[in-house]
Amino acid sequence: MQPLRGAPLAALTCWLCLFDWLALRTGLRGLRWGGGRFTLGLGLAALLWGRPHGRTLAAALPLSLGLHMGLAMWRQRALDPLAQLAPGVYRDRNITRLDLAGPHGPVPALHVVPTEGAQRALCVVHGSGCDKRFYAWRLVEVLVQHGFAVLLVDLDGHGESPRAQAFPAIVGSVTGPMAWLRNQYAWVGLLGMSLGGAVAVRAVAEGAQPDALVLWVTPPRLRLNHAAYRRAQRLEALRIVRRPLLHLFRDGAPQHIVAAWQTSGIRAQIGTWDLFAALDVLGSLARVKPKATRPPLLLYYAGRDAVLPADSMAEMANATAGWGDVRLVPGASHVSLPIELAVIEGTVEWLGEAMRR
Repeated sequence: MQPLRGAPLAALTCWLCLFDWLALRTGLRGLRWGGGRFTLGLGLAALLWGRPHGRTLAAALPLSLGLHMGLAMWRQRALDPLAQLAPGVYRDRNITRLDLAGPHGPVPALHVVPTEGAQRALCVVHGSGCDKRFYAWRLVEVLVQHGFAVLLVDLDGHGESPRAQAFPAIVGSVTGPMAWLRNQYAWVGLLGMSLGGAVAVRAVAEGAQPDALVLWVTPPRLRLNHAAYRRAQRLEALRIVRRPLLHLFRDGAPQHIVAAWQTSGIRAQIGTWDLFAALDVLGSLARVKPKATRPPLLLYYAGRDAVLPADSMAEMANATAGWGDVRLVPGASHVSLPIELAVIEGTVEWLGEAMRR
């Protein structure tokens, strides 16, 4: 193979410098490899030197894109966003690893407190197969910026929890931490994602008392056969590629963004579909809705959700009519919605409004 030279080498250099400049301009640190103005100057010099024409530039694009990603992965190899959730003292927050008392044993948690302290807190409950840190760094950052303390918990059967997923014990993964927060803060909210939302609603029906309740892509019911589940997995994998998710690369290199997907999985005494049936989301909502002390309720759903039944949002809207604020994100999927910045910022804004009611 002959070495690249002349116009082909100039085309490759131009693309590499352009990609790096775009990453700089958009704040995507995880996609950077170069040095700002030097990179832009190098690209302009290559363009003037080699004068590559359109076909040469087009031919160099695939190789330059792959090379750019490789250079960024090497240059930003230490940029791991999960490091933002490691216990310790930071410029704007303190993070403590806790084991909180629950009715069936300790609940592993991360307690994140703004440096200046907080009077309000949000308990965050992850979805099925995830754990307390699962793509939570951006949500934590926005909450801390708005003066919230955050409690990230592991549901039974997930993360560091010593117990298997079981019913009704899993509800204690929320009721225990909520009781602890009530003793620490004047105002306490509760946010549940998918399965976490189902557990959160059941916890409220059984006596947990949040000042506000948020549910992200929480199904009224969920039961998929093997073929439907595999199909949902394939569709979700395709739909996760969305421009709004580029914000993840502000905090991490590509390999770390992908690695953050890995969790310990589920250790279960009850299967997930049977667990959803036992939690009885619609029945739990019906128990909470007539109470004078019911919390303000926000629900977010995804327009391209491959996991939930097609009528899930309508069914939940009907069940919470006159109570819940139901919102749809048209392009989002079941997996992408909890990490979309518009959803995170919209939720935090709504929490602020709920506090003023």
